[in-house]
Amino acid sequence: MPERTPADQIIGVISDTHGLLRPQALEALRGVDLIAHAGDIGNLDVLTQLGRIARVHAVRGNMDRGPWSEMLPHSDVAGSEEARLYIVHDLNHLDLDPAAAGFRAVITGHTHRPHVEERDGVLYLNPGSAGPRRFSLPTTVARLHVRDGVLEAEIIELDTV
Repeated sequence: MPERTPADQIIGVISDTHGLLRPQALEALRGVDLIAHAGDIGNLDVLTQLGRIARVHAVRGNMDRGPWSEMLPHSDVAGSEEARLYIVHDLNHLDLDPAAAGFRAVITGHTHRPHVEERDGVLYLNPGSAGPRRFSLPTTVARLHVRDGVLEAEIIELDTV
């Protein structure tokens, strides 16, 4: 990727930490401008640690329970005019047409499977799970690069960081 300019933005994307914030995840997110956590956070300490890196937009996942999680919305909007993001834990709970609403990307979690797909001009990004390993799935986070109006997703396997 070409050298970063002041207008460029890097958004860290993480999901399904389930209370475990690996040092490799923190390292992979270091230097981002914003962090989107797509739910199943696990506890408030995860958000506190992420907040030391960048401003955090987080949504409540189906496993986020208790008083600490009641402050979290079920969906959130983040990013800039150039790259408006819609964040929701489970893609099945998407309650709008993101293209018609002017979103450039939809950030989800829930499945623990990293996935990047573009549909109708909207990037759908699931960073996978950064928390406890589930089955044989990798532990991953993502970086969303925004440059001159172009969004490019990068999945990062934490075992290799």
